[in-house]
Amino acid sequence: MSRAENAVHELHRMDSAASQDQWMNRLHPLIKFLLTVYYIVLTVSFSKYDVIGLCGMMVYPLILFLLSELSFSDCLRRLRLVLPLVCVVGILNPLLDQTTMEIGGIAMSAGGLSMLALMLKGVFSVLASYLLIATTSIDQLCYAFRLLHIPKILVTQILLTYRYITVLLEEVSRMMQAYALRAPNQKGVHISAWGPLTGQLLLRSVDRANVVYESMMLRGYHGSFQYIGEKTRLRAQDIAFLAGWLIVLALFRKYPVFIIIGNLTGGLFA
Repeated sequence: MSRAENAVHELHRMDSAASQDQWMNRLHPLIKFLLTVYYIVLTVSFSKYDVIGLCGMMVYPLILFLLSELSFSDCLRRLRLVLPLVCVVGILNPLLDQTTMEIGGIAMSAGGLSMLALMLKGVFSVLASYLLIATTSIDQLCYAFRLLHIPKILVTQILLTYRYITVLLEEVSRMMQAYALRAPNQKGVHISAWGPLTGQLLLRSVDRANVVYESMMLRGYHGSFQYIGEKTRLRAQDIAFLAGWLIVLALFRKYPVFIIIGNLTGGLFA
């Protein structure tokens, strides 16, 4: 199976996971989107040395992985290219900031702390985004965007771009298969064929786009879509879920909960 076919297969798996009848999937898409944005904003708002405070923010993705019954190993496999890039962002901090800080009486490198804090911020933000995508279909997300009064044309572009990715990857797979049949003993695509293949992909994409648009017009498209879940109403459990997490995350942002719990348990067992 080629890389393009693998990518198409992964997209279909993500779509099927988002359409499952799980408790997390049944939550209102606007609630999940707002909560994800709120979590990311709180996570990146920590100071660059507050590693202990950031550790408390792992509670959100951990509990949501349990509630959504998603596989953490599948998440790491799908994000295997993104997470290393996120972690590499602050790799030069120990060289740029060589001062020392004392935490709990232990001298530590300020650059190392800032690097670790930056890595945690990136990893937690990526995990929160993955949880949103894995439990919410693209139609539900676009419906949430329309509820936030995001311009219709932007929402339509997001929806059609996501749906057309699969068509584009299938065209790439066909072209690569045809090229491999004409050059059976060659590994990869020769540099002399990059330009013609790119041009052919552009032309085939334009043709498929025209066919897709004509099909949409024949089915009554007039500039707007009927999104899946458009008639979904906010329920009491949706509001309770949002309010509960808003309070919990605000507490973890304001107070070092792990240190407080450690002090209390240490005092109880002393």
